[in-house]
Amino acid sequence: MKSLIYTLFIASALIFLGACSGGTDETSQAGAADADILKNTPKGQASVVDNESAPNILQVAIGSPDHTTLVAAVQAAEIEHVLVNAGPLTVFAPTNAAFEKLPAGTVENLLKPENKQQLATILTRHAAPGSYAIDDLKKEARKGRKLYMATGDYLDVTVEGDDVYINGIKVLASIQTSNGIINVIDEVILPKSE
Repeated sequence: MKSLIYTLFIASALIFLGACSGGTDETSQAGAADADILKNTPKGQASVVDNESAPNILQVAIGSPDHTTLVAAVQAAEIEHVLVNAGPLTVFAPTNAAFEKLPAGTVENLLKPENKQQLATILTRHAAPGSYAIDDLKKEARKGRKLYMATGDYLDVTVEGDDVYINGIKVLASIQTSNGIINVIDEVILPKSE
């Protein structure tokens, strides 16, 4: 899947570069102005304004006062488009308090432009293809399954009493959105130490 996306990206980039290289000075100046505008606007479907449809994962997160750090991280990593796609997608959404549990300076460092790829990888570890509310996670745990994440990692799903845990992190609540599920968690999912 990653290689298909990569191939499509390269093909699109080559087509774009080919289309841009043959223009006149006037055309290339207009292209530069368009590029400046695009730098300051959300990418892909994330830029679509729709007040009629049920809110998607990104819209719900933006509206949550408990997820402002997550939203800032998603925007810094420039992966907003992932959270608005048709899905279904499950996002394990760390609260602001979860980010505050990280060592001092970690979030500020990750938000730097030079760390965009590392930040995107960390955030992608919080997303799973499919729709997994708390009850669905309980079923997966009973079957002894691990949850496949968008990074290719498999995370443990366990149940203790009525509580569900993903890699040892408690799932606090599930929120249905138009394109999947948000599972609120109170820790950031980091790779396990080797």
